[in-house]
Amino acid sequence: MDDADADQADRLRDDGLSRRDALKAAVAVGGATGLAACVDRFSGADPVPTGGGPEAHPERQFAWNDHVPTDDAGNWQLPRHQTLLYCTLPGDGPPSAADREAVAGAFDALDRAYEWSHEGLLHSVAYSPTYFERFDDPLAVPDDVSLPQPTPLADYETPEFDTQDLLVHLGSDRPDALLAAEQALTGEATEANGVTFPSALTDAVTVDDRRTGFMGAGIPHEKGDELAGVPDPNPIPEDSPLFMGFVAGFRGNQATEDYVAIGEGPFAEGTTKSVGNWRQRLDDWYGEQTFDQQVMEMFSPGHAAEGLVEGIGANLGDDSDIDQFADDVVADAKEYGRVGHAQKAARANRDTEGNPLLLRRHFESADDDIASLHFPSLQRSIDQFEAVRRAMNGVDATEATPAVRQRVNNGILEYIFLRHRGYFLVPPRSLRALPTPSGDAG
Repeated sequence: MDDADADQADRLRDDGLSRRDALKAAVAVGGATGLAACVDRFSGADPVPTGGGPEAHPERQFAWNDHVPTDDAGNWQLPRHQTLLYCTLPGDGPPSAADREAVAGAFDALDRAYEWSHEGLLHSVAYSPTYFERFDDPLAVPDDVSLPQPTPLADYETPEFDTQDLLVHLGSDRPDALLAAEQALTGEATEANGVTFPSALTDAVTVDDRRTGFMGAGIPHEKGDELAGVPDPNPIPEDSPLFMGFVAGFRGNQATEDYVAIGEGPFAEGTTKSVGNWRQRLDDWYGEQTFDQQVMEMFSPGHAAEGLVEGIGANLGDDSDIDQFADDVVADAKEYGRVGHAQKAARANRDTEGNPLLLRRHFESADDDIASLHFPSLQRSIDQFEAVRRAMNGVDATEATPAVRQRVNNGILEYIFLRHRGYFLVPPRSLRALPTPSGDAG
């Protein structure tokens, strides 16, 4: 660590930040500087639990639900600190055997270094359509699984599409574990949590982009004073886990891990993953909307009319009751002059038996000092995600009344702006090291 890094680490330790703020800042900074601050703040804490290797971890890389805590209603509580590493394999054509060996060595060591839990480290690696286009063979997935290149899903979307070869997703309640794992994967350290890494991920790939985020009640309010997109004075409820002031991720409105798993073929026990990054601009959300109007636009007008939401919505328990209002979009547009985000999405987010299609694992971010949202979504097939996203556009509501426009009174579209989106295949753990499209050894 050079003198500048040392000075930054000292500021993270000594500038009066709360412990929680300092740890979030350390994850955002990353590298040796962030890790040094984390180690200092966690001095005397319990050791991070070690793992038993790949064979002790589930074949599904996305099997997180049984390994995180739940709230009083049974809703899953995602890791408090998360990092996304977007990586590219240099050159054209398939990876080499040496590349595959390096990646396998790094991830196998990660499984030995950390327990599969929120107190250790949860992680996955996923591969884009661009990666599989390096090969001549088509991707061997069932007919009901799609993995297209990302495309705009609304006329007003102008994102930068993430077409890097692979995405590594790391999550932990322990930022020291998160940062030490990242350092080992990127070759900045040769060991993590007492385990020597025989190779680094970056022996085979380059890290093109690094993005971070956080989850937890109260963190958005604490962070909001510093961020573009949050009005002054800071109006975010102190107990909210999200910048927009409500809870989300109700268990009853989420697909199960079994439901989103690919059922057959070499990639069985894998899934597909969409990850978007949305900038939030909340001056009008907090400055122009009453609480009931916020409820209408986040959930549905019916939620406001019936007084279903109290405060941040924790009283809803494990189900937002959105299904009973999903068919009311056009009628609500005519009666109330606005429609709800959740009710629009729910119309496309159910199968014929009423089961949710998407497992959403979104978390907030303060990257670039901007209030934003990372939106990972797991589903069996990307076309399911695209159908839900298009349902959010509320075209039928805009056709029903001039009061609802493309981005006005139309759910939360007025306050969120897509910056990035990418699509990926999450293979089973046994195929996570630079897989071939056919799932063989390469």
